[in-house]
Amino acid sequence: MDFTNPLVYGVPVFIAFILVELTYSKAHGDDHIYHWKDLFASGFMGVGSAILGPLIKVAFAIALFEGVYELCNPYVDGVRKNILGYTSFSYAWYVWLFCQLADDFTYYWFHRANHEIRFLWAAHIVHHSSDNYNLGTAVRNGWFTILYKPLFYMWMPAIGFPPEMVLVCLGIEALWQFQLHSQYVPKLGWLEKVLNSHTMHQVHHAQNVEYLDKNHGGFLNIFDKLFGTWKEFDENIAVKYGVIHAPNSYNPAVILTHEYKDIWKDVKKSDKLYHKLMYIFGPPGWSHDGSTLTVKQQQALQKKQQLAEPGVAYQRPN
Repeated sequence: MDFTNPLVYGVPVFIAFILVELTYSKAHGDDHIYHWKDLFASGFMGVGSAILGPLIKVAFAIALFEGVYELCNPYVDGVRKNILGYTSFSYAWYVWLFCQLADDFTYYWFHRANHEIRFLWAAHIVHHSSDNYNLGTAVRNGWFTILYKPLFYMWMPAIGFPPEMVLVCLGIEALWQFQLHSQYVPKLGWLEKVLNSHTMHQVHHAQNVEYLDKNHGGFLNIFDKLFGTWKEFDENIAVKYGVIHAPNSYNPAVILTHEYKDIWKDVKKSDKLYHKLMYIFGPPGWSHDGSTLTVKQQQALQKKQQLAEPGVAYQRPN
């Protein structure tokens, strides 16, 4: 068991908090927060991730980070020197802060890529496929995401962060992400100027057109603000959670694979190689004939319609 990983201690806490929130929601008549079949499906996804995660971590992530670190930070006269010429990073407290910031920056782009590249979205959609937003949904993770996530973070040991430091920061990020999945925490006031909050993450899990592909951040919202993907929670908008094309099933096998099947169907729609590649690596919703729309196309159409007909509710195309 890897005791350097905060998630080792987080799993029992996850379960405890899910049970507390579940009990609280039922006791207060908030039956829309949790649905039993959906919770069991999310729990199955979470158990699978808990089993596969350490196996992949040992077999791939640790080996990758250690290999990259050793290659890019060899010993020179008894001191680790980065290939760029400086001394590799120490374990000083301020290095930990920089590592966590680098982790948050990486998480933003990793998370954003999962929404903008369809093949990656096919793995990540599992997390968004529930119509409910609760702490149970937080553990509803796609199993295949684990296979490519370390590739986004390998630059960190490459520039000199020790691999174990990177892994700890990844674990801390995951703990923060878990607790964001609750509807019972209100806006956090001035903290929301820098932190990714519970209401901001509700925006991220919404299928409302204006909320799609927003708020990808981990701890912080500064990268969303810098790169144009930040959206404030609007209390006047009725949030609808989930995804536009949901699996409509509680079967774990369907939840895990349905988007891959849809990609295969779309690939067969055209004989052109460019079209096939776009159906795999283009943004979700892309189509060669305009039969389906990407998020940006939907949002542009919504804006155009609202300008033409102020006050008229936007109608999403089929």
